[in-house]
Amino acid sequence: MAISGVGTTYNLPNYHGELFTVAITETPFLSAIGGINGSKSVRSKQFEWQVIGRRANTTNNGALEGQAAPTATGQARTNVSNITEIHHSQIAVSYSKLAATGQFAGVNVAPEFDDLAISELQIQTEAELQSIANDVNLSFLTGTLQQPADNTTARHTQGILGAITSNVSANGGTNRALTPTILNTLLKTMRLAGAPLAPGTNDVNGNPSARTVILCGSDQKLNLTNVYAAQATLSAPVRSQTVAGMAIDTIVTPFGTFGVLEDPAMPARQIAVVDLGVCYPVFTEIPGKGVLFVEPLAKTGATENYQLYGEIGLEYGPQQFHGLVKDLLNADGT
Repeated sequence: MAISGVGTTYNLPNYHGELFTVAITETPFLSAIGGINGSKSVRSKQFEWQVIGRRANTTNNGALEGQAAPTATGQARTNVSNITEIHHSQIAVSYSKLAATGQFAGVNVAPEFDDLAISELQIQTEAELQSIANDVNLSFLTGTLQQPADNTTARHTQGILGAITSNVSANGGTNRALTPTILNTLLKTMRLAGAPLAPGTNDVNGNPSARTVILCGSDQKLNLTNVYAAQATLSAPVRSQTVAGMAIDTIVTPFGTFGVLEDPAMPARQIAVVDLGVCYPVFTEIPGKGVLFVEPLAKTGATENYQLYGEIGLEYGPQQFHGLVKDLLNADGT
């Protein structure tokens, strides 16, 4: 149960036994691209990357013998940008709460064999850091870009789902059952757009890209399992791939073998195809402090107060490298 304000012996009672976290703590997308400890840092609240295309190809684009050099051609580069958003929290614990480590409020107030030294500041700091990670993971998926003109409005980073514009399969708001055809059509569209789908192909910088995954919530994970298990010519998901230390299922499609990365923060009726190899957390580095840090606040009373602070945004690479399926039925058909 969340509390607001200073932690005291009244609203943060001590209990015996092992401490379990019952809330969702997994951040699969964030973990797969570098995690809360950082990947890239910048000295600005805005950051950018760039993309370049190729000219259209022509069949039998031959030249005459001995002819003069043709007119020069070139490809203009374009930039893509995003912004870091500020994640700022405070924890406060009273002196009494820090001192009363032997005061218990459970069914048995006598000492138990597995009692550990209680550090309320450590417990609350770890809990809030995990909450920040979950906030960041949610922003990286579903965030909407907000670049305010002044400091009366908070800035928000653009999440990857809203950034995808070229490769989107939608059904006009009417939900439909997932089929292999829907997914394969999206993969075909992405391949024509130049997305490096299959392992061994190259990204825009010439780097091998073997990290394209299908990203979904639990409902669509179940739909994928049911759909692909029912197709004799397709492979049902099997646990055989590791991404960022996480074992994930894979499915085989005409366009390659893809990991299926389940993330509880994904919208229930959507499936994304994401090239993890071009996605990075970006942090605005605070001089002398780092990118995500905990520091004490000025003393104002009989409490210990700390603030947690970080400025974090998402670099998602060329949006053409990703795809999105929308308007899908849930696993129960609703």
